[in-house]
Amino acid sequence: MSTLHLFEGYGIELEYMLIERTTARIAPVADALLREASGSPVPTSDHEDGDLAWSNELVQHVIELKTNGPAPRLQGLAAVFQDGVRRINGLLAPRGVRLSGGAMHPFMDPRTETVLWPHETTEVYHAYDRIFGCSGHGWSNLQSMHINLPFANDEEFARLHLAIRAALPLLPCLAASSPFADGLASGPLDLRMQAYARNSARIPSMAGRVVPEPVTSRAQYETEVLGRLYADLAPHDPEGLLRHEFANARGAIARFDRMAIEIRILDLQEHPAADLGIAGAVVALVRALAEERWAPLAQLAALDTEALAVELERSIVAGEEVTFRDPALLRALGRSPGERRGGTLWRELLDELQPELDPPCAEALSLILREGTLAARMLRRAGPQPSLEALRELVLELADCLDEGRGLHGR
Repeated sequence: MSTLHLFEGYGIELEYMLIERTTARIAPVADALLREASGSPVPTSDHEDGDLAWSNELVQHVIELKTNGPAPRLQGLAAVFQDGVRRINGLLAPRGVRLSGGAMHPFMDPRTETVLWPHETTEVYHAYDRIFGCSGHGWSNLQSMHINLPFANDEEFARLHLAIRAALPLLPCLAASSPFADGLASGPLDLRMQAYARNSARIPSMAGRVVPEPVTSRAQYETEVLGRLYADLAPHDPEGLLRHEFANARGAIARFDRMAIEIRILDLQEHPAADLGIAGAVVALVRALAEERWAPLAQLAALDTEALAVELERSIVAGEEVTFRDPALLRALGRSPGERRGGTLWRELLDELQPELDPPCAEALSLILREGTLAARMLRRAGPQPSLEALRELVLELADCLDEGRGLHGR
């Protein structure tokens, strides 16, 4: 396959939870779904479905849909994913199971309900479980969108990596969709990312500060990021099962095996057009930063990792209501120093960037800007002190939104 240059291809991955149709509880049947879809007599971890591929994840109640190789453009992908969702729901229906969106199941108990994938590559998952304990929200109860953006050489890697790290603090302002866990609303709108940031605390070099360091070459990355990570993992993983780029848990990671950077901190939305709308906004922002629209690369490289991490932590809590204060970040985005509300900042940026979006994606993005993140709308639906029945109805409503390809309004 020929090398792709900046913004010549896009890899999108969407993770969905499988739930029981009536109770809304998780349904750990991913292996049965993949086996039936592929027609295989033995368990399989993936299935090719035209422009999409389906694959397993760490746990049995999550299935991933992804572009089957890099797509040349984002336009049209929402419809492709929507068709895939409906095909999967057709296969699941006889089992009384369906897919649902959102980044966390609001009343799953991961201590008692976690079922790890038991088939191919299970030794990797069990290594994670042995080291970190995967029966927790940061491991077994989370669904996200990943965006993979290509680079062809060190110069392009540096440009893309510096742009992405500057963009990361803004992403929960659009994508937060996980306000509930353990049946409670504990405050943060992006509980998934709060749990994710802490899930590998036993080995701090796995996630770092989530915002990656300003590394600008493959050799530097392999030495300063991956080299340190592998050395720290070695006493816990003598077989080297996790000695791979996927063990890096930063919010954006270099995948030199596919010559791409993978953005990992976007919560899953209620239907594919919403995810692709957010993807279009994120790509437009990253492209503007990479092309030095507001600031030279040297200014992006000088952004302090700790300062960016603090801004990200605050947006994880408050979503679109966060107030960005770091003057260096605001200058890198072409704004004057001061205070900027996250939702207002995104409106200003998108007015300038005007990303090319399919009409359903544009409408989904407009809904977020009008009514708030999916997390804010979920809170308005179920309330700050929800009953179990209210959360069950919310999960089923999210499943309806996913199957029907429509947004969730906050009422």
